[in-house]
Amino acid sequence: MAGRAAREPREGAFLPRFPAVTTDSPLRVAVVGSGPAGFYAAGHLLASDLAVEVDVIDRLPTPWGLVRLGVAPDHPNIKAVSRVFEKTAQRPGFRFLGNVEVGRDVSHAELAERYDAVVYACGAQTDRPLGIEGEDLPGSWPATAFVAWYNGHPDYADHEFDLSCERVVVIGNGNVAADVARMLVLPREELEVTDTAHHAIDALADSGVREVIVLGRRGPAQAAFTNPEVRELGELTQADVIIDPTAVELDEASAAFLASDDADVTNRKNHESFTEFAAREPEGKPKRVELRFLRSPEAIGGDGKVEWIDVEINELFTDDAGAVRARGTGETERIECGMVLRSIGYLGTGIDGVPLDVQRGVIPNVGGRVVDDNGHHLPGQYVVGWIKRGPSGVIGTNKKDAQETVGLLLEDAAAGTLPEPSGDKGALHALLAEREIDHVEFDGWQAIDAIEQERGAPHGRPRVKLTKIEEMLHHAKGGGDG
Repeated sequence: MAGRAAREPREGAFLPRFPAVTTDSPLRVAVVGSGPAGFYAAGHLLASDLAVEVDVIDRLPTPWGLVRLGVAPDHPNIKAVSRVFEKTAQRPGFRFLGNVEVGRDVSHAELAERYDAVVYACGAQTDRPLGIEGEDLPGSWPATAFVAWYNGHPDYADHEFDLSCERVVVIGNGNVAADVARMLVLPREELEVTDTAHHAIDALADSGVREVIVLGRRGPAQAAFTNPEVRELGELTQADVIIDPTAVELDEASAAFLASDDADVTNRKNHESFTEFAAREPEGKPKRVELRFLRSPEAIGGDGKVEWIDVEINELFTDDAGAVRARGTGETERIECGMVLRSIGYLGTGIDGVPLDVQRGVIPNVGGRVVDDNGHHLPGQYVVGWIKRGPSGVIGTNKKDAQETVGLLLEDAAAGTLPEPSGDKGALHALLAEREIDHVEFDGWQAIDAIEQERGAPHGRPRVKLTKIEEMLHHAKGGGDG
């Protein structure tokens, strides 16, 4: 287990500005969520000049959030960021409390009673709905559920996805849409060297899917994919990437956009890649991924399950503010398919006692300070990551985001505006024990990690993930495979 002693202040650190913070009475902070945003926040706090103790709380027994359960399994280099977080976990003053759900096992009010500050880093946990007819038909899924399933999230390990169909439609032009399209056409030999959940490998490798159509509301110049994701689509070993050559011809609005300061290098490089894809002759690979732009979903239909999706064909225009937007032309087309995966954005969910902007799916805040309906800061409440700014950016974006929030938290500590905890500071352990909450500390996670790697090694895989909470808890306590 990581050392729990409060971090000693740096030699020469000027502590009188923080009269209540000493090595005997450190600043105690609860961080709710152990993904990148939560760990970056913990790291900034523990690297400060103060004596700080940080408890990182997660509802799952395993840390890393989307690094473990959201990043595509064939992206091991991105997952390697967890090594940075492991170093944070070894700092004095750090503690991990997994299998503890705020709102179920402990309330926000109970955290506020025990900590000088609470930082919410709970991400965007649900998908943004399409709001169209047929969205709830069997075979229509949020991409979040599909991603969680193939990544071995305990909440989704028992889900069943009917992959017997030949065509899948993916709605969205962001990286998650690219990930699910790619995962649907990877061959077995490429899946078996990843940490794809064991239950998903056979299902994906033996599926009937031969074609994936990825729909974007706007044009190729406005697609939100990052450049590496686009390049990977062009490098698929078992699928041709298809784009209609007319789709990459720039309309007036897109040409003006690419020539303006509003476009960045990502937009320009993506359009170059799409243009190159459109010029390719199909190689006759067994599968295909088609990128179809200027399409908005209108309705999903079928006899008791997904059999087709109707989409409206759009055109682009520049609005009064200079932004390129899409509008329907009234022309529609029907695409026959057996599954629809929607990936048009994500929303954060509420926690009792903490404000929520329902429309945006974020905790309302100014720079990371949580605010009420009148814009007044709620002392001791802070927010980082997607639940702060919405689902934008890449993993590294959370580092600067967390630094901003932590800076304000320390500023408030300096000003003496943090509320005084009414209970025993940091004494969450006692409450969990009283309620018989079977929590997992960092050494318990390390035991889970070790057994997963041990199971993966004979197969040349980085790990075989445990997908059942009960099994995780068993190994966290040192239980064997017997």
